[in-house]
Amino acid sequence: MSIEDDVALLERVPTLRLLGAAALRMLAIGSEQRNFARGEVLFKEGDDADAGFIVQRGAFRVEDSGGAEIIAGPGTLLGELALVVAMRRPSTATALENSSVIRVARSLFQRVLESDPAAARRLRDEFAIRTSQIASDILMAGAKLSI
Repeated sequence: MSIEDDVALLERVPTLRLLGAAALRMLAIGSEQRNFARGEVLFKEGDDADAGFIVQRGAFRVEDSGGAEIIAGPGTLLGELALVVAMRRPSTATALENSSVIRVARSLFQRVLESDPAAARRLRDEFAIRTSQIASDILMAGAKLSI
C-alpha cells in the first residue's frame, strides 16, 4: 500500500483522526506493515505493549482471560493505550484469516505529539471526555446495583 492509502486508513480511526492530516502522514511514513497468517498471534495477554496496531486487512479475535471477546476488522485500532503509556497487554489477538496491520510504535506516536502540540491537546481532551463518561457509567451501574 502507498503512504496515501495508509493515511486514508489512519483517518478512519476516530482517535487518530483527531491528530490531523500532517500528523497522520508522519505516522504513516514512520510506521511498519506486518502480515499474519490465519492462527498467528499478533500479541499475547501479559506481553509488554510498546505499540498500537491498526488492522489493515483481515480480522483478529481479541480475547482476555475473563472470556471477553471482540472481532477486530479493518480500521480498528488495537492497543490504543499502548500508544501513550507503558503497560502490559490485557488481551490476546489472533488472526482469524490472512491479515495485515500497521504497527505504530509508542516512540513514534510520542514524537508526533511532541511535534504538534495542538494535536496532543485534541487527543488529551478526547481521553478526558472518555474518562469522564466511563466514571459516569460506573456511578450509574453502582447506583443500579445498590437498589
